[in-house]
Amino acid sequence: MNRTNNRTQNRTHRGVRLAALAAALALLTGNAFAQNVLIRNATVHTASAQGTLKNTDVLVRDGTIAAIGTGLPAGSATVVDAGGKPLTPAMFGGVSAIGLDEVSSEDPTNDQSLALGQGKQMVVRPEFDVTLAYNPASVLVPIARVEGIGFTLLGADTANGGSIIAGQGAVVRLDGSADPAGPKLLFIQLGSDGAGLSGGTRASQWMLLDQFIDEVRGRIPTNAPMAMLTPAGRATLARFIDGGGRVMVGVHRAADIRQLLRWSQRHNVRIAIQGGDEAWKLAPQLAAAKVPVFLDPLSNLPRSFDQLGATLENAARLRNAGVQVAFSQSDKASHNARKIRQLAGNAVANGLSWEDGLAGLTRVPAETLGVGDRLGTIAVGKRADLVLWTGDPLDVSSTARQVWFDGRAIPMRSRQTELRDRYLRAAGTLPRAYPADAN
Repeated sequence: MNRTNNRTQNRTHRGVRLAALAAALALLTGNAFAQNVLIRNATVHTASAQGTLKNTDVLVRDGTIAAIGTGLPAGSATVVDAGGKPLTPAMFGGVSAIGLDEVSSEDPTNDQSLALGQGKQMVVRPEFDVTLAYNPASVLVPIARVEGIGFTLLGADTANGGSIIAGQGAVVRLDGSADPAGPKLLFIQLGSDGAGLSGGTRASQWMLLDQFIDEVRGRIPTNAPMAMLTPAGRATLARFIDGGGRVMVGVHRAADIRQLLRWSQRHNVRIAIQGGDEAWKLAPQLAAAKVPVFLDPLSNLPRSFDQLGATLENAARLRNAGVQVAFSQSDKASHNARKIRQLAGNAVANGLSWEDGLAGLTRVPAETLGVGDRLGTIAVGKRADLVLWTGDPLDVSSTARQVWFDGRAIPMRSRQTELRDRYLRAAGTLPRAYPADAN
């Protein structure tokens, strides 16, 4: 009798699980097609010249923002009552390795740097493209997006050697898409962090960069003994000189930034700075050259001689001089991309305006990285990548209530929320790690 009862109970439990799974799939399927939504009565932080709009509705139709105003008719759209809470564009996760780095201590899961050559041999391969290794099914993707992160810049780095030219990366949206959302960027590492890849001195970095330019322009034949670039490398690098694509340069020291500005102006290279702990010392020059800076506002104590001038006021001083400021964690914290809101909040606490703090997480990175026509602001015609918050999005005590991609409400679940729910529920006769229906 007991066996019969147990079998009956097990079948019942399996039926409940299947029903729950079917319901979840139905919800996901519904979200996949529910692209018409009216978010009513929100405090809309547009991150644009329109500023903040209180008690405002945002109508999304076919995945695009169709109207912004008050008292908008819903029609057939699903209505979400924001209750006056903040609505922002989906945020930037910084320069990261989300989808390239699954377990930091496990080399086979790390795909953001190139390791070719032996010993001190320099291998220069600007054609290396980290986006080819991007995994949209990475567990880090939902962990970031349930925290309001909608896009990130996949960055190539020099952790495994190679040369001061690390390779290419691009923006990806964290909506499950497999392909980059924007144009490719080239990553270069200068200063003391790149000295080991340039003969042990930062002085040679400019010599090498000038040689690469000479190779691209044909002043050094491909078969010359001193040539370093492959034909593919020359073709790639050619796209980033003479006003071409954006080059992201990792550099901190003011003296190196000064040389970078001279080099970029000499060869008409469109640069952005990643790091820039001493960038505030050249704020007027950076503003005049229209060079944006992706910085970590928590970088206050020098970790190297390149960062002796680090200050919590870096963002405010740069912005006051007219420099466009965006945010990125200094250690490419792919597993903690959500903390980038804390960076912006600390910049605001140290003199940056709240509006510029939000812009550094939305509009500025989107425009700098070539996706500003679709992302980064709330405006009619833009993609409806949106986040509804429980409170001030620059306050870490606030959380994302709902995230939309193209107007689709995503399930607000990740591996971390699943672990939370598994281990915080009340224990039964078996330990809490067991499924609830096992008791």
